Amino acid sequence: MRASLIQLSVDDADSADERRHRAASLVRARAGDDLVVLPELWAAGAWAYDRWGHDAEGLDGPTAEAMSAAAREAGVWLHAGSIVERDTDGTLYNTALLFDRAGELRGCYRKIHRYGFDTGEATLMGGGDAIVTVPTDFGVIGLAICYDLRFPELFRGLLDAGAELIAIPAAWPAARLTHWQLLTRTRALEEQVFLLACCATGTHGGMRQGGHSVAVDPWGTVLGEAGTAEDTLTVDLDMAQVALMRAELPVLRDRVLAIEAPRLR
Repeated sequence: MRASLIQLSVDDADSADERRHRAASLVRARAGDDLVVLPELWAAGAWAYDRWGHDAEGLDGPTAEAMSAAAREAGVWLHAGSIVERDTDGTLYNTALLFDRAGELRGCYRKIHRYGFDTGEATLMGGGDAIVTVPTDFGVIGLAICYDLRFPELFRGLLDAGAELIAIPAAWPAARLTHWQLLTRTRALEEQVFLLACCATGTHGGMRQGGHSVAVDPWGTVLGEAGTAEDTLTVDLDMAQVALMRAELPVLRDRVLAIEAPRLR
């Protein structure tokens, strides 16, 4: 299968509508791909805390509507990154959206681990309480977002839920790029999955985002990595390699401390 990571530039000079139009055009240009992945909170801006209340939307809001149409027109599965979702009770969530080739919303994941250390996302948003995987015509996709990369128990949970490929939208800070590069390879290697991590670039809300979107195979080998400019990274994945690699190096079979994670609800 062929996957493309669209590394959008998210800058203070752009409006959300301008980014939606650009993102939709870039998705439509990927007709013929199987999966397209966008960054975290690219429409609202991951670091524009003061705008989140204004730019929050529902699962049928302008970003979801535009991305549904783009997925349908391109005939691709589209991981539309994440939006600032406003729930019916007013709570905000950092929510990832996955659309199928017909533009139907097939998966939603509310980010479990909120970044900020008692500021920003950690105080302004609610936390998710569910591990999410979605079956597709090319394999089972697991969903995670940015800061989740630092918490291996989530990825072991995605593995146990059947994930063969994990897609991660992000707005990772450029100042911690080495952590991004290490953690993306580590999560792919330890779960023996393909991992597609799409990070925004540009400077937004005073934060320079790292770019360097990356595709990693189940051996932890980097199949492709973008730079710091807005770009599209395209890779071909042989999903049969997941089962083959797990059989050749059956470390997952030798798990001893398979401790059940506590329920989040």
